[in-house]
Amino acid sequence: MAIYILSFLVLLGFCFSAPESDWVFHYLFTVALLVGSVTYYTEASDLGWTAVGQQPGEASGRQMFYAKYVNWAISFPSVALALGLLSGVSWTTIVTNIFIAWFWVLTYLAGSYIETSYKWGFFAFGTFAWLILAASLLNEGREAASTLGITPDYMILAGWVNLLWLLYPIAFGLSDGSNTIGITGGFIFFGVLDALLVPVLSFAFLILGRKWDYKYLNLAFSGHRVNPRVEVSAKTEAAPLAGNNASAL
Repeated sequence: MAIYILSFLVLLGFCFSAPESDWVFHYLFTVALLVGSVTYYTEASDLGWTAVGQQPGEASGRQMFYAKYVNWAISFPSVALALGLLSGVSWTTIVTNIFIAWFWVLTYLAGSYIETSYKWGFFAFGTFAWLILAASLLNEGREAASTLGITPDYMILAGWVNLLWLLYPIAFGLSDGSNTIGITGGFIFFGVLDALLVPVLSFAFLILGRKWDYKYLNLAFSGHRVNPRVEVSAKTEAAPLAGNNASAL
């Protein structure tokens, strides 16, 4: 929890030192860090969980912290959106990747509530969704980033993300899936992965982003809905045309 709160406050402070037009990643990760802070506060308060049965017919059960899935429903799409914006892929690809990330999280959430072996079917669907997402980020995203000349930076970020995402299915299988490592073990496993994902990635974006040309990358849009210079230029060009039309009449 402390890592998320501290990262949130530091990133929020950086918003006041960076140009307003370059705040797109600040906005994305500030929201993700804020949600993560609330999530870990909830879990530290022993809230955000339900009792789930181990096997059909057994009276005993275990704690399943659904709060972490709420965190992932925000953080995973935010990461996919950030990488999509940086690489320059189409909005269609970005939106598709966001929905795939949600599908991944929701199938794992559904599987964590199921007592029978059918949970592994949901696990398989979710893991397959991650494979699709990883293929898009590492293949299509890399190709788009190469046209902008930022392939090294993009692959560092995308590679780090997918290295961590590779461990989430393992963590799920050992914790909410089979309860092999227990509640405490699962809490620690997911906690380490979460701490290495959004907090580390957000500062990696800021550090690498100091040398990026946000206008060249078409990312300098956080200050205005419409680029003022483009709007003024369009009006300036339209004025002579209107005058010529009036003269012709």
